[in-house]
Amino acid sequence: MLAEDLVLLREGITRILEAEGHEVVAAVADADSLIEAVAEHRPDVTIADVRLPPGFSDEGLRAAIRLRGQHPGEPVLILSQYVEAGYAAELLSDGAGGVGYLLKDRIGELDDFLDALQRVAAGGTAMDPEVVAQLLNRGRRSGPLTALTAREHEVLGLMAQGLSNQAIADRLVLALVSVEKHIGSILAKLELPHGQAVHRRVLAVLAYLDRAADRPVTPVPRAPGAAGRAGRAR
Repeated sequence: MLAEDLVLLREGITRILEAEGHEVVAAVADADSLIEAVAEHRPDVTIADVRLPPGFSDEGLRAAIRLRGQHPGEPVLILSQYVEAGYAAELLSDGAGGVGYLLKDRIGELDDFLDALQRVAAGGTAMDPEVVAQLLNRGRRSGPLTALTAREHEVLGLMAQGLSNQAIADRLVLALVSVEKHIGSILAKLELPHGQAVHRRVLAVLAYLDRAADRPVTPVPRAPGAAGRAGRAR
């Protein structure tokens, strides 16, 4: 499912996805049509621009948040030209997984975009590093984040981007066991639950940072069958 008001961009993304074997069940140009199309098709994943008619301000983001309220865990990948940390945090705050927020001018490789789309469809995260940085800065001012070391902040930021433990190890040039120890320490300091899938831990961390709560965040289970809908990135 695609929501983009620019015809050339909308058609271009549609053709790219179809060329990669995905089915685009609907491609719309405004927020109201987005809401209706998702209700009708229940796609595996929705791609939405931030600025949609009629106001061209934040209609796409607000529609995405509305969709997540109506259909908990509905995978949504936001494309934007700027960071709106408040809305990004609200998208993440339900802890249900399947959320992405990418900046258009930083998508340098088609494979990276397609990988992010698949990760979101599967219930993971795909957050632009700038979005992660702003969320971390919001939460770093007070609370449990002050207990994290500089290296743990680095690891937390990469977790939030949706990277696997091995990818984090490669990025920071660390042994995998060291990354696992850092993540265990982060979860302990933030009082987050153990034994959860990586993407759920990431979402719990981001939700925790935004709310600056004094209690741990427990991820919300996805709706029955949601994981099974990730077979096709629509």
